[in-house]
Amino acid sequence: MLMADMGADVIKVENPDAPDYIRFFPPAVENDSAFYLSLNRSKRSMAINFSSSEGKEIIFRLAQNADIIMEQFRPGVMSKMGLGYDDLKKINPKIIYVSITGYGQDGPYAQQAGHDLNYIGYSGLLATTGEKGKQPVIPGGQVADVAAGAYMAMNAALAAVYAREKNGQGQHVDVAMLDCVLPLTTLQTAQYFATKENPERGTFALSGGLANYNVYECADGKYVALGALEPKFWEQFCDLVKKPEWKIRMLDSGDDMLNLKKEVAGVFKIKTRTEWLQISGGKDVCLTPVLDISELENDAQIQHRKMIVENESGFKSIGIPLKFSQTPSQVAWQAPKLGEDTVSVLKELEFSEPEIAVLLKSKVIFE
Repeated sequence: MLMADMGADVIKVENPDAPDYIRFFPPAVENDSAFYLSLNRSKRSMAINFSSSEGKEIIFRLAQNADIIMEQFRPGVMSKMGLGYDDLKKINPKIIYVSITGYGQDGPYAQQAGHDLNYIGYSGLLATTGEKGKQPVIPGGQVADVAAGAYMAMNAALAAVYAREKNGQGQHVDVAMLDCVLPLTTLQTAQYFATKENPERGTFALSGGLANYNVYECADGKYVALGALEPKFWEQFCDLVKKPEWKIRMLDSGDDMLNLKKEVAGVFKIKTRTEWLQISGGKDVCLTPVLDISELENDAQIQHRKMIVENESGFKSIGIPLKFSQTPSQVAWQAPKLGEDTVSVLKELEFSEPEIAVLLKSKVIFE
């Protein structure tokens, strides 16, 4: 979707007998899944029974002029269907073939099923998320799916396209979500390899271990995030709350740091979130609100950056995160119905009207 927003012609190919599961996830907006709508704008949709010989031929025709093919089956599935990288590079040697899996194309876990929670569990990210002495906390967003899956797949695909511009060669790109989520724990693993001490949950500096880099509840039950990591920010914060004696305690450890966190928490409980934001407004103390999802569209910065967009039907979703000065991205159209573009794409591939009619009648394609 991000690539489509940036101007790529993205064609989503689904088997009509087993389409993308997310089409059926509630809640629904005018008979379409809100989740599906939020992930599939600006794409075109083809419904092809690609397990049939006729369906495979359509994929071959698509691959002839495609820059990139992305697939997310378990390792070997596409090859068994005759649609693997070795099959398609014969048709288009310059094809960039991106395979997205949980654990990669090889290794002892390659054929295992998995989801976001499993990948962050293996990575150490889940183990280091939460409070000391309590169980791990599942992050509020799908970290492995989005950061390690979608973002890394886009990076990989476009890097491979750039490499092809240099050497004229296509290639197979193996994107494993476990591999790609591991860099999110770079600092935690660096600490472990340096000290051989396993970071205890809630104690790592950037994961709740510091008083000056933490989340605090306010008098109204809402929360603020204090990110006064550098001394200059922490000292200004101490002045703001009239606690100059805290300035030298920034590097406290053990029970001293726990006591400091309790003291800071007590101060924040005195005023509401709104009051704290008013007091800290214009001050360099890195104090921000912890916004609920319902508050996002009313935030001034998110509004200014157009990070909540609305389609012609009134459905709102996350906007375009990348801003280009010369080639600005834009939402081209809302998410397509299943097979909405099948016939038009086949015509672009120079299938004749009689050929298309036969494919429709034999249920190789659907519109």
